[in-house]
Amino acid sequence: MTRNVHPITLEVVRSAFVAYSEEMATALCRSAHNLMIYEVRDFCCGLVDTRGDLISQNAGGLPIFLADLGVAVKDGIDRYGLDGFSPGDVIIMNHAGVCGQHLNNVVIYTPCFHDGEVVAFAANRAHWVDVGGTRIGFGSYESYEIFQEGLQFRSLKIYDAGKRNDAIWQIIEDNLRFPDSSLGDLRAQIASCNIAERRMAELYNRYDAETIRACIETTWERSEAAAREVIAGIADGAYEAEGCLDNDGVDLDTPLVIKVKVTIKGSRMTIDYTGTNPQVRSPLNSGSGGLAAARIAFKSLTLPNAPVNEGCFRPLDLISPEGTILNAKPPAAIGLWSIALPTVIDLILKALAPALPDVIPAAHKGDMGGCSFYGYREDDGSRFLLMNIMGGGWGGRPDRDGESAAMSVCQSDVRNVPVEVQEMTYPFFIECHKYRPDSAGSGRYRGGFGVEIRYRCIQDTTANINFDRSVDVPWGLHGGTSGAVNEAVVYFRDGREERVLKQTNIPLRAGDCVSFFTGGGGGFGDPGERDEDAILADYETGLLTGAKIKRDYGLSVGVGGTGS
Repeated sequence: MTRNVHPITLEVVRSAFVAYSEEMATALCRSAHNLMIYEVRDFCCGLVDTRGDLISQNAGGLPIFLADLGVAVKDGIDRYGLDGFSPGDVIIMNHAGVCGQHLNNVVIYTPCFHDGEVVAFAANRAHWVDVGGTRIGFGSYESYEIFQEGLQFRSLKIYDAGKRNDAIWQIIEDNLRFPDSSLGDLRAQIASCNIAERRMAELYNRYDAETIRACIETTWERSEAAAREVIAGIADGAYEAEGCLDNDGVDLDTPLVIKVKVTIKGSRMTIDYTGTNPQVRSPLNSGSGGLAAARIAFKSLTLPNAPVNEGCFRPLDLISPEGTILNAKPPAAIGLWSIALPTVIDLILKALAPALPDVIPAAHKGDMGGCSFYGYREDDGSRFLLMNIMGGGWGGRPDRDGESAAMSVCQSDVRNVPVEVQEMTYPFFIECHKYRPDSAGSGRYRGGFGVEIRYRCIQDTTANINFDRSVDVPWGLHGGTSGAVNEAVVYFRDGREERVLKQTNIPLRAGDCVSFFTGGGGGFGDPGERDEDAILADYETGLLTGAKIKRDYGLSVGVGGTGS
């Protein structure tokens, strides 16, 4: 039993940890070198205790990084022991066998000391634009072993007691396509951790270690109790759902099955992936994806607005058999580790829809929505890599329409790169970034609309295109219809058009265009119950055509119709 602490002290310490994580994130954003960090916010920052358990994490960034910094830090604790760390140490980590994510997601962490002892670790994970290997950008399906995907660092001290390890630094510099960017991001990550070290020292100078530990444990216990209370309100039982990904990017004719069973027993939830597709000979595997998806779904159902800490997930159990696409065995390639996760989360929620009809929304676009264009600039010969992510429609909800042009549930706090920044930085003209008409599923509450983003090449370039959920539609619930699927179309300057979903190293010429059409959310409830004024409003703004309104809602609009 945790010793009692004064409630004001508890709130001050708890809030301090949250504030430190947010300050780390601000520093990283302001000093990072690549757009994926300072614009998209593809990172996370937090504090981890000496057992590898999460004390706090920043609120923004990627949900798929939810409370997974601990495994990276614990590996270093096991390697060095707590007495093996010194002030000024900086540890670099991205090892696939431990972290289970693509190697671009690099963890940097530093020990926080008080009275000569390690009391915690400051850590962050950020997406480097490149880590070497054959893989360039998003969407490459050419690798089948992790060794093809870049450099791996397993709990290495890149700074030892303040002294830089020049050998490791040189290896990074010599093996990356964009060393200035990645080493700049590394420096930004270190600076972010250094801020947390100073803040932790201030906190431990204000309160004794026993009090701070009691505050951490009490915060965890309260988060756990709050999560348990929500689960206890769900009827006991086993709830199941099944869906699929289009394919593995190599064998384009074979879908990948995902099976989910959610068991509620008292105040505990178990998520089971037994029966999910075996790992594949492509990078569409992950080592930790199943856990990430389970935690996102669990937290969104229990404590969606609460700060993240280890206690939030104590009532969750996971069954994820080894050797599946969600828990692949080494040396599987995992460069596209996150592609399956939006579908997995949708399926967890779908399984629980009968038990929570007034809570669970219809399915969303179900795709991570990323693209890559790369090559050498014709004006100065420098290498470039444009990466961007794109929003789509979320499912209609029990009390309102789904959100439009929003990132996937796995990316919900991140942002696309602004059009102006892309055009200033890369040799492309973006012809449109607009809503995709008729893409939303119909219902009492319709789904959100997807978008179309069209890139026109100013010079010759190469592209990777990766879309999923072009077969397994964003489903509706309780009578709602499905949303449009994701797709991409290449418009060649000679007049040819080609629909592309998964392809690596697509050669493009100056004047060629690529349009990305993102999926819409499924509808919720009987379309016949939708408010007519809401239907007409979507028609008048061009989001719905008369044909779709006639087909799904039974209304005639336009000349001589309701909207005339």
